[in-house]
Amino acid sequence: MHRILIVNSPYYAHISEELEKGAREALEESGEPCEIETIMVPGAFEVPGAIAMAADSARYDGYIALGCVIRGETTHYDYVCGESAKGLMYLTTDRRLAIGYGILTVENEAQALARAERTQKNKGKDAAVACLEMLKLRKKFVR
Repeated sequence: MHRILIVNSPYYAHISEELEKGAREALEESGEPCEIETIMVPGAFEVPGAIAMAADSARYDGYIALGCVIRGETTHYDYVCGESAKGLMYLTTDRRLAIGYGILTVENEAQALARAERTQKNKGKDAAVACLEMLKLRKKFVR
């Protein structure tokens, strides 16, 4: 039984909810028995920290990072996107965590919706599939 934690940033709630639905459907349809829990964090910047804290608890096998950052008029977008991605990469490489990356970084809401909606690109599903694949690799390589 895989214990999966979805860490969702609901800054754009309608987008993050669709991402989570896609992730949950993919986990349920995967054939892998999964126990799924979701926590909410204020924004994409906080996702890596929440996953790090959860990993310290040893309660979860894998993680799915969800959220959306839409470019605005300032450089804030660049910092949030870069630092959240860097934080998640650190957790995968240095801490060997199985993380599916589903934080959308887009120019506008239309791009976000196209990537989030389950009838379109369904990036929530992609993040869930990535998490499960990383769990398989970790089982193969880490003893």
